[in-house]
Amino acid sequence: MRQGVLTGPGSFDVVDVATPVPGRGEVLVEVSACGVCASELEAWTGRSEPTYPLRLGHEVSGTVVEVGPGVESPAVGEPVGVWVASDGYADFVVARAEHCFAAQGAPLDTVLAEPLACAVNAVELADVRLGDDVVLVGAGFMGHLVHQLVALRGARQVIVADTRVDALERAVALGATATVHAGDRDLAAAVAELTDGVLADVSFECTGSQAALESMGRVTRMSGKLVLVGFHQGPPRSVPLGWWNWMAYDVRNAHFREMSTILRGMDVGMRLLRAGLLDLAPHVTHRFPLADIGDAFDAAVTKPDGFVKAVVTMAGTS
Repeated sequence: MRQGVLTGPGSFDVVDVATPVPGRGEVLVEVSACGVCASELEAWTGRSEPTYPLRLGHEVSGTVVEVGPGVESPAVGEPVGVWVASDGYADFVVARAEHCFAAQGAPLDTVLAEPLACAVNAVELADVRLGDDVVLVGAGFMGHLVHQLVALRGARQVIVADTRVDALERAVALGATATVHAGDRDLAAAVAELTDGVLADVSFECTGSQAALESMGRVTRMSGKLVLVGFHQGPPRSVPLGWWNWMAYDVRNAHFREMSTILRGMDVGMRLLRAGLLDLAPHVTHRFPLADIGDAFDAAVTKPDGFVKAVVTMAGTS
């Protein structure tokens, strides 16, 4: 089978490797698509100075084609969203049976169960309540997922800020109460106006940037919740901690490493997806065959007009 291997900064090789065999409690999944995650971009650019080669890819969807001993579910032929730690940019991948979640009729190139789990867990950690005023800083892929989940929680207002006009247009289509172009208008002033000076009950930082962090403390009310969704790579960040202390902010880090939490988020997210309460299809905007995996990573870095999410697709899969 083919597998994409990151051999150095900006350099993928597609190599032939043996197709893995599922062991006890495992299944073999024919990969349909694997999403490019922001957490992989440091390795692609070389900024994190990783040890190459790397077999990346953890946002996998596909179809079960073989089951190992002791597996009763999922069955052969079942479409699934999958959690794996790596090796996802390949024709096939082995996964634990309990790490696969039914996709049913959803298009497999939009079944990105792992990032969906991250968004589910972030919103549950934030405990958005009925009638809350919510600010989302960053209208990219994760921001859009958080937006949809916050709306299901019954927020009074969802105010979305970004520097890209097309991103804000998508936020409006998702039902944003108001949008703020961060380059043209002061976000804090806009939020104050929209909330009668009270500011946000909950704010989500979904960009992983220093500028977004700085804005959080200016848009959130005293004792409000600041939720860190963005993946902060690169140099250390700084925050006005004295002000955050004074304002008694409840700072919540929406990144999870416990497998039980990740799997619960995947289960909840896929249940919502199967019920039609979530739709990832509008957010998967760029698709690349495995042979062009480098172009997928380039798009994730440069974010051309209309970009939300890149996936790598495997020829011959569903």
